[in-house]
Amino acid sequence: MSNEINSSNFIRNIVVEDLESGKHKEIITRFPPEPNGYLHIGHAKSILLNFGLAEEFKGKTHLRFDDTNPVKEDTEYVESIKEDVKWLGGNWNELFFASDYFDEMYNRAILLIKKGKAYVCDLSPEESKEYKGTLTKPGIESPYRNRSVEENLDLFERMKNGEFADGEKVLRAKIDMASANINMRDPIIYRISHSTHHNTGDKWCIYPMYDFAHPLEDAIEHVTHSICTLEFEDHRPLYDWVVSECEMEATPRQIEFARLNMTNTVMSKRKLKQLVDENVVDGWDDPRMPTICGLRRKGCTPEALKNFCTAIGVAKANSIVDSQMLDYFIREDLQLKAPLAMAVLNPLKLVITNYPENESEMLVIENNAKDETQGTREVPFSRELYIEKEDFMEIPPKKYFRLFPGNEVRLKGAYFVKCTDIIKDENGEVIEVHCTYDPETKSGSGFTGRKVKGTIHWVDAKTCIPAEFRLYEPLILDDAPENEGKHFLEQINPHSMEVLQGFIEPTAFKDAKPQDKFQMVRNGFFNVDTKYTTSDKLVFNRIVPLKSSFKLS
Repeated sequence: MSNEINSSNFIRNIVVEDLESGKHKEIITRFPPEPNGYLHIGHAKSILLNFGLAEEFKGKTHLRFDDTNPVKEDTEYVESIKEDVKWLGGNWNELFFASDYFDEMYNRAILLIKKGKAYVCDLSPEESKEYKGTLTKPGIESPYRNRSVEENLDLFERMKNGEFADGEKVLRAKIDMASANINMRDPIIYRISHSTHHNTGDKWCIYPMYDFAHPLEDAIEHVTHSICTLEFEDHRPLYDWVVSECEMEATPRQIEFARLNMTNTVMSKRKLKQLVDENVVDGWDDPRMPTICGLRRKGCTPEALKNFCTAIGVAKANSIVDSQMLDYFIREDLQLKAPLAMAVLNPLKLVITNYPENESEMLVIENNAKDETQGTREVPFSRELYIEKEDFMEIPPKKYFRLFPGNEVRLKGAYFVKCTDIIKDENGEVIEVHCTYDPETKSGSGFTGRKVKGTIHWVDAKTCIPAEFRLYEPLILDDAPENEGKHFLEQINPHSMEVLQGFIEPTAFKDAKPQDKFQMVRNGFFNVDTKYTTSDKLVFNRIVPLKSSFKLS
């Protein structure tokens, strides 16, 4: 995995300082997703950061699933996360589950009770919220705060044994109800949930809260640098309190950085799940989704994603990145990788009336216009072809250099053709264009007799292969809908996907398989879809158009 994302940032500087001072002989980072959904591009930034740091400094990275909430978690998500991390090049040294430590966490909670640092509370969720106070008003101590150690130990064990209903009791840390930091106002560290856990089954009916479990997980694994996003900055005092009061041997350091925010999308697993559940999109791997599996299915490469994350860097302040910036890096990565091919997405029949009816030939066309080493291929050509509908206009505007009555253009890699006639259907729509060709103008022949201003691509009607093309636009219309007071579902782009039925040339695509990528002349970069492509039908996702107005500053 490339470590360029860490080439210069404040987190890397901390790591360097800790190693040079002798505070740590080896660094250990971790990527700790909760298996309650699929990973998105924001997680990609964290994956690359954590794995990149460990690789650069010859340390270790743990993949750990923070599976402390059995109601929302599933093995489906566990497997998808593993696949995404591997795809990005993350090779974890150890694979852990928070649930592996449930016994240890329970024992540390017992320790807190014995030290007078935790108590069982009977307040309802509504009462707890009221007692919590506000940013300007201190909290009120629970009437159960001063229960004896013996009573708390008894009640906590009975909670574990399943004697109480969900929500009837909780275990709270005893810290400071007057703290300016609301997170320190006796936070809940255990709750009752009679739910089957994907890893531990029905062994437990009490589960630790994230703010209690996470620091313990880091400490148990001897993580040196616990890197998380800025929303956990206010939780750091509680993180440190748990590690200290639970008397953990190792003391990890929590460091926060700005999460990735992008225009025209949402970065919340809850919202992404809502898009899936309400069938707004075609599953978590829909190519319009910012999920890693969605980007992969669309055709984004791991190299492009790494270069994108390197460019945006690691900062302390939140910002919003233009979604077109990712398209830029995808386009740059595919320029030399994706072979050139011809496809017609919106077909219009073109007949070369003076070309022999029963003859055909093979024309030589380059595989990559920017890399001659990728060679050439032979493409069949005959009397009847398909061109793009947009490449013909009966009454063209000024500076339209493609095909129109009386105009001459070059067919890419082939000949000059001149429009002589058109055929329309009963609705007056042009359904066929008739042309003549000049056999002296064959590409590569050295013809210099005259020049044309337009070149258009084509496919041979006899040998072309039918294919489906899916063109994508941003899923969210507004750059930041929440800032406008609108619900994000109100900002769904109704034209975020356009499905077209067209044709592809046979040579370039004869062995095409899912995830193969092509640069289709003038239409963009395309990826063979993994979900709907079959042995009888090719489906292509447009990854990015060939050009964009976005400029990398």
